[in-house]
Amino acid sequence: MKLNGLIYNLPGELRNLIIPFVVVLSIGYFVGVMFIDHTSSLNPKGIQDNYLGNEVTEPTDVIKFKKSSYQMFNLIHTHVISMAIIFFIMGLLLSITDLNKYLKGFLIIEPFCSIIVTFFGIYYLWTGVLWMKYLIFISSILMTFVFFISAFIVLYQSIFIKK
Repeated sequence: MKLNGLIYNLPGELRNLIIPFVVVLSIGYFVGVMFIDHTSSLNPKGIQDNYLGNEVTEPTDVIKFKKSSYQMFNLIHTHVISMAIIFFIMGLLLSITDLNKYLKGFLIIEPFCSIIVTFFGIYYLWTGVLWMKYLIFISSILMTFVFFISAFIVLYQSIFIKK
């Protein structure tokens, strides 16, 4: 069965399900990025402070304390599972788009690699491996870009039917 370009042949009812799903999912993802900006200022130092606390550094407006093991395992567990589901669904939707097979493969596989790198990185940062904050920062940015590029492609090809 040929999947490439199948999105153009989907019945209107399925496209009418895909479009609002991807829009709402994208809004939720964007709100999550805004939350991360609020808690970590979207920079490596903010990431470190968010998990290890900042009470021993220079005076600050908001004092943060090191996360407990319960908080860390709960955060990692819930995020890995939910993000795997999100990217599995986006991967299914991408698999029926009309794209170069290598670009499509990258957009489908990369988020799973970033999930592993990001959340193992968060754990190791929490244990004291401070350079992980840079890896977390890079993998998180890459995962976010891939999500929004994938969402755009799915939406574009769901809305504009190829003749």
